[in-house]
Amino acid sequence: MKDLLFRCLRHEDIERAPWVPFAGVHAASLKGYTATEMLTDADKAVESLLEVNRLYRPDGQPVIFDLQIEAECLGCELEWADDCPPTVSTHPLETDDEEEPPVTPCECTIPTPDQGRIPYVLDVMKRMKEAVGETTALYGLICGPFTLASHLRGNQIFTDCYDFDEEVEELMDYCANVAIKMSEYYIDAGMDVIASVDPLISQIGSDTFEDFCSAPYKKLFDFIREKGAFSSFFVCGDATRNIDVMCQTGPDSISVDENVDIVAAKAICDKYNIAIGGNIPLTSVMLLGNQNDNMKYAVELLDTFPNKKNFIIAPGCDMPYATPVENTIALAQAAIDTDAVREMVKNYVPEEIDTSGVEIPDYANLEKPFVEVFTLDSAQCAACSYMMGAANQAKETFGDKIDMIEYKFIYKENIARVVKMGVAKLPSLYINGECKFESIIPSKEELENAINEAIAAMGK
Repeated sequence: MKDLLFRCLRHEDIERAPWVPFAGVHAASLKGYTATEMLTDADKAVESLLEVNRLYRPDGQPVIFDLQIEAECLGCELEWADDCPPTVSTHPLETDDEEEPPVTPCECTIPTPDQGRIPYVLDVMKRMKEAVGETTALYGLICGPFTLASHLRGNQIFTDCYDFDEEVEELMDYCANVAIKMSEYYIDAGMDVIASVDPLISQIGSDTFEDFCSAPYKKLFDFIREKGAFSSFFVCGDATRNIDVMCQTGPDSISVDENVDIVAAKAICDKYNIAIGGNIPLTSVMLLGNQNDNMKYAVELLDTFPNKKNFIIAPGCDMPYATPVENTIALAQAAIDTDAVREMVKNYVPEEIDTSGVEIPDYANLEKPFVEVFTLDSAQCAACSYMMGAANQAKETFGDKIDMIEYKFIYKENIARVVKMGVAKLPSLYINGECKFESIIPSKEELENAINEAIAAMGK
């Protein structure tokens, strides 16, 4: 229960790893609601989240998993869907001229408690606190400063880091102030843990992180600690290169997905005495596997760390909407009663992925460059969304001179393709069968140069 998670976040010895299912919009599916219904209707949200609590017996659970709450208040337009959170479709600080620096919004635009969907979120938080707060630690999820800057500025934020140092520093400080204010609202509403969810951190290098993210995050985590709550630094994608600098900002915990080697990441976190959570695969195991697959994965993950100190077992990110209920129940059982489940699955061998039906293009004889973007799902994953944004921008520039496709990891045939092609990290962008950008979003110029090189090499 929640005390187990609190002891983990206080870095004490614990008898088992706390179980935290990141059931965001998946909660809506349990009651037959769409993601949009849950993310706009407090009654439906509370009903769905209580079902998560009943079925999955969490030690901790997130209340609302939507990284667009702040962006919507700050003028970003959203695209809504039935099976995932909304995505940002417009960027208020984006400019037509790439050489024009970003303008930091006025401080008066920091969201207020009565703005946008914040009243809805606070209502859900207070009701969940009253209903299950005695037994379950509740997570308030805020949009991390760098991802919020990306929502406001669009893909231009990545070139800004090289071209407009001072302006990016100002924008990041502003976004940190937004995060601090949102944290305050959520802590006052009863949240025990504030998780700063920042998927785009995986798309920058450690030098860029230190230049623009270290100071804002130290300020954020110091504030959360002063308010008496715990903190979590939540990142998606291959953030391996940034785990050390993330630890240096002082969170109580870090959460990673399956792109990260959790054994190596935990070794870094142990050096700083910081808890780490994750990284149960969202699609290949939770969405598309069976109960035995999920129990086997969880047991093997837990057995990797005989000493459970500073470890939280959890999905790698927001669970897919259609994750089978029985799979998550199996994970809960493995997390809570590991010894019994270990015995149940000791002879189970997961089915190997069949790649025989995957047809690989004849890259040597293509008529024009072929851009392939491998994502978890650009509709649900922020890093994947911005990678696809870069690819779509290139498609607009080159038009019929190139072909382009996205392979989403939520489909079995695409998982097989990823395995057959040896795609190591998501998101990744390939041109003519060669990986050009792996878990790092290219600038417009970088991607256009790579495509022009492919055109020249093909003699087109």
